[in-house]
Amino acid sequence: MNQINTYARIPAQKILSRRIAMFCFPDAQVIDVTGPLSVFATASQILAADGVAPDLYTTTLLAADMAPVATSCGISIVPDQAFEAADLATIDTLLIAGGTGVQQILGDRRLIDWIADAAGRVRRIASVCTGAFLLAEAGVLDGRRVTTHWRHCAQLAQRYPAIDVEPDAIHVRDGRIYSSAGVTAGMDLALALVEEDYDRALALEVARDKVMYLKRPGGQSQFSATLAAQSIEDSPFGALQRWILDNLGAELSVPALADRAAMSPRNFARQFTQHTGQTPAKFVETARLDFCRRRLEESPARLESIAHDAGFGNAERLRKSFQRQFRISPQDYRRRFRAPALQQS
Repeated sequence: MNQINTYARIPAQKILSRRIAMFCFPDAQVIDVTGPLSVFATASQILAADGVAPDLYTTTLLAADMAPVATSCGISIVPDQAFEAADLATIDTLLIAGGTGVQQILGDRRLIDWIADAAGRVRRIASVCTGAFLLAEAGVLDGRRVTTHWRHCAQLAQRYPAIDVEPDAIHVRDGRIYSSAGVTAGMDLALALVEEDYDRALALEVARDKVMYLKRPGGQSQFSATLAAQSIEDSPFGALQRWILDNLGAELSVPALADRAAMSPRNFARQFTQHTGQTPAKFVETARLDFCRRRLEESPARLESIAHDAGFGNAERLRKSFQRQFRISPQDYRRRFRAPALQQS
C-alpha cells in the first residue's frame, strides 16, 4: 500500500484513540456491519504504517448476547460483547446497522431504551440503512433530518412524523446524529467521519484503498431510478408504467395518461401515487432521466439528441432536470461514468 506521507500535519489534538462500536442483530445486512468497520480499520492501518500512531480506531461489534449473529446473506459473525455490557463511556461512535431484521427488534424495549441512553452518552451516533428505524423508535431522531435506504424513506416518514426524511441523501449529519442511505452508503458515511476526525488526505487515501469515491456524485436517486421501475409488476398501473417506459417521447401529461387509463385526471393522479409511491409526473421524469443516464453512459450521442429521444424536448430542459435530480450536470456525469470503450471518444 502506498501512503501519502502528509499525516505529520494532522494537529496533535486530533491524534486520539477512538473506539467505534457497531450494533448488529439477526438478519442484519452484512455490508452494513463490515463495510463501515473496514473503512475505520483501514484508516487506522494507514496511520500506523505511516508512523503516526497505532490503533487510532479500534472497533467493537455489539449484539444482544455473545452468540454468533446470522446476517441476511447467511454469513454469521461473532460479536465482541453484549450491548448491555458495553461501557458507553469508552465508546466514541456508536453505529446501528440495518437489514431486514430491524422490524423484528423494533419492539425490544431493552434495546430501544439502551439506544436512547447511549445517544446521550457517546460523542456521536449513526445509523446505516434501515438502522434509522431503531434510532427513530428510540426518539433519537425527533425534530432532526435523516435518511435511509430509498426504498424505505416513505415508510420511515409515515411511521415517525416528527422526523424530517431526506430521501435523496447519501448520508446526513444533524448535530451529533448521523444517518446513511442503503448498504454501501454506510461506507460513504464512515469516510466522511474519518475526514471529520482527521483530514481529507487520510479519507482520500482510504477511499483509494477501497476503490471508492471520497464524495459520491449525486444522490441515491441516481442508483434507484432503474430499481424503482423494476417494481412495476406489483402495481395495478404496471401495464401503463411499462407503456411509459417504451414511449418516453410521447405526450405523458397527467390528462393524457389519465385518458389512457380511462380515469379522470384527479382520480388517476391520486390512485397512481397511492399505488406506486410517486406522482405520475415524478415517475415520468425519473423514467426519462434514467433513459438519459444510460444513454450518457453507453453512447456518444449528442445531448440534444438524447433529450429529444427521452421526451425532454431540448437539451436545456434535460440539463435542468438532470442537475436537480442528480446534483451533477449531464456532461460531468458522462465524463465520470461513460463506458470504457467511449473514454477516448
